[in-house]
Amino acid sequence: MPIALGGQDIIGQARTGTGKTLAFGIPLLQRITHGGKAPQGLVVVPTRELAIQVHDDLVLAGGKLGTRVLSVYGGRAYEPQIEALRDGVDVVVGTPGRMLDLIKQRHLDLSQVAVLVLDEADRMLDLGFLPDIERIVAKVPERRQTMLFSATMPGEIMGLSRRYLTRPTNVRAEAHAESEAQPKVVQHVWQAHQMDKPEMVARILQAEGRGLTMVFCQTKRTCDRLAADLAERGFAVAAVHGDLGQGQRERALRAFRHGKIDVLIATDVAARGLDIDDVTHVINYECPEDDKAHVHRIGRTGRAGQEGIAVTLVDWSDLQRWKLINKALGLDFADPQETYSTSEHLYEALNIPKGVKGTLPKEQREREGLAAEELEDIGETGRIRTPKGRSRDSERPSRDDSERPARRRRERTRTRTRRGVPVAETGAFENGAGETGTSETSATRAPAAGDAPTADSAQSAPAKSAPRKRTRTRRRPAEGAAAAAQEGTASENT
Repeated sequence: MPIALGGQDIIGQARTGTGKTLAFGIPLLQRITHGGKAPQGLVVVPTRELAIQVHDDLVLAGGKLGTRVLSVYGGRAYEPQIEALRDGVDVVVGTPGRMLDLIKQRHLDLSQVAVLVLDEADRMLDLGFLPDIERIVAKVPERRQTMLFSATMPGEIMGLSRRYLTRPTNVRAEAHAESEAQPKVVQHVWQAHQMDKPEMVARILQAEGRGLTMVFCQTKRTCDRLAADLAERGFAVAAVHGDLGQGQRERALRAFRHGKIDVLIATDVAARGLDIDDVTHVINYECPEDDKAHVHRIGRTGRAGQEGIAVTLVDWSDLQRWKLINKALGLDFADPQETYSTSEHLYEALNIPKGVKGTLPKEQREREGLAAEELEDIGETGRIRTPKGRSRDSERPSRDDSERPARRRRERTRTRTRRGVPVAETGAFENGAGETGTSETSATRAPAAGDAPTADSAQSAPAKSAPRKRTRTRRRPAEGAAAAAQEGTASENT
């Protein structure tokens, strides 16, 4: 913090949970000028969840200064963000995509930025985000202070970051020989079968002393499948991944923070920077991609000096990848022990009571669940998929059937005609013999309702003929030719 308060550029590296947000947040708030129109502080983060968290921390830290902090990220409506920018803000925190959209629309002006911060810089400067970061940096003045912070900082990222910094000071909170993983996190690595993993997770979740638990998966489909499986077993669980709407993601995280659910299943979108209290267990349902992802995943527990437990389940196909991760981090799990849901060492290592099955007993289902969390209107612009696979507008109000006006059928009007001429207009018709007659009205055709039929009327009324049936027959080719020949002979004789 003294180096940052002096205005020097910094590359900061420290383990997860050590307070990097305030390490750059406090100098940023001290060095900018408050009350201007255009923002003077800019913080770029990779995920929406991290943008919300950094925004809340800066609002709390700058409360006495009256700092106006705005978070901009996708999944929300543009109008509230544009209105806040017009009124004037001091610090903008957001993701690269939404920032570029606002810059293109000329609502976000970066010409007055004095402090630029890239949080989770190793993720921000990789191949996916690098073009967006270059366009944002091009809009920022050259005379500025730039700070990069992350728990992991590969060598190639360090070299690439020097393009944006001027004589930076590299600050590392631990020695280079120390592992990047949290020292107070007890790790367990086991080799598990893919079909036995849901049963193993269900039994691990019943360990004594377990608090909030985060389960990380590689794919979105695996998250949904595991969440549905654990919910059927009786656990209060929710999923967070990129296919969900922003309202659903914030709702799940809010319920997890407040303890309404105690199991959060997520992809790596929730592995960066999230600071949630009382997370006691982290389970890697699938092997991470690399050592950096493993460090950030298990860093969700054991934060701020607390203790935690991390369990990694390695499939047979991922064994070689895990050995590379183990070697890079200097761990002692090069050959994970083969483990199943009935293995005794699983119960002993995690303090699981004997006789525990894969379904949670009814008397232990005390959590309110995600249904108890109120879904607020956040101005989401996306669409939410319903359970039946159809999509609906997330902000469209539901209307009861009783409020809908009754459908009125259109009355059909029929006109009686004779050879294309309406009978009511002409009043006469020409029969087949060429004679002209008068059309009968309904009064002459039938007696009035309620009148008894008389003998004269019965005699005068024509007998109702039975409907003529038409039969359509198709002759065979041979029979048709013979019939045509007979008809021709008969015509010649006549």
